[in-house]
Amino acid sequence: MNVHFTQRAQLKDARQQTYKHTLINRLRTQVSFDAACCTSVDPHTLLSTGAFTESGVGDIHNKLLEYEYLHDDMMKYDQLVREGRSIATLHGATKGQPDRSRRFREVLHPAGFGDELRVSFMYKGSCWGFLTLFRHHTQPAFSTEEQQLLEALAPSIAYHLRQASVGLCPVPSTTAENELEPGILVLSAKLIPISSNITAEQWLKLLRQQEGIDGNNLPAPVRAVCLRALSTALPPIGQASVTSTPPARLCIPSADAGIPWVTLRATLLQGGQGLDEKQLAVWFEPAKANDMLPLMAEVYAWSERERQIVQLIVQGFSTKELASKLHISTYTVQDHLKAIFLKTDVNSRRELVWKVYSRFN
Repeated sequence: MNVHFTQRAQLKDARQQTYKHTLINRLRTQVSFDAACCTSVDPHTLLSTGAFTESGVGDIHNKLLEYEYLHDDMMKYDQLVREGRSIATLHGATKGQPDRSRRFREVLHPAGFGDELRVSFMYKGSCWGFLTLFRHHTQPAFSTEEQQLLEALAPSIAYHLRQASVGLCPVPSTTAENELEPGILVLSAKLIPISSNITAEQWLKLLRQQEGIDGNNLPAPVRAVCLRALSTALPPIGQASVTSTPPARLCIPSADAGIPWVTLRATLLQGGQGLDEKQLAVWFEPAKANDMLPLMAEVYAWSERERQIVQLIVQGFSTKELASKLHISTYTVQDHLKAIFLKTDVNSRRELVWKVYSRFN
């Protein structure tokens, strides 16, 4: 990564953070709150791709992420998304008894907060981010009117958050940085870094700049994929098992013209008797077409069949081969292709493949 890569990354990161910061400032003119956290997420896995936290939340943000992925509790974001709910408050979920929530007892209350409001930003059935607002215990709980206002604003915010998430990717070039070696980071099960290579350190530096955190903290995307990897090894406390857990993988837009998207993956390494003795490996590498397809399917609202066809087109299948592979007629393939071209705003297979391998906009 050269100095131009770093400068471009800093510019993109500043734009993303400015959006979240501006959003919180504008919301504060409509709703009173004492602290806030705005997180963009991958709509396929619901893992954090970056977070902006105000003072007062930074100290507990890592703990909140841990409770989100590893503990069973009320009003978790993945639960809100599954249930199709865009907003909820801790006071409402607990019927005025917030101490029924372990998150409240062990994280929020010790930090001085009395109520928590959560908003999931949904756009066309996909979630692109979360907003969490906090009130001190000396303040009243969030009112029904305030919840209705935020619920009305949520779809518009979701659209703009989606644009901020996928609309800043640069046109690719043929730089040698495409051959950048994978970044490797090894951590303890408590997410304490143990070792890393130079490439991983460069990615970590850029992600920290994006979130405005210091070198002692892990960026939210790294922490998210690690916690997801841990959650697949052990079910969340209070739950008997985990079913259909999304993978510990994220695709994040990159500011580098040679590496439009970077993929983060995490896995739990074997060895060690107890969880505390286990280690995690995280690696960073340029995203491949198959890594990006789930996100593109969300962005362009492809159906499952259309996504299958795009995946095969990227692999070089002809119309006849597609029909044979999917057991449908060539006419049906052509109909699907027309729908895909229309949704993706391209006119040919060549343009479609270029879009998959380069950028969304």
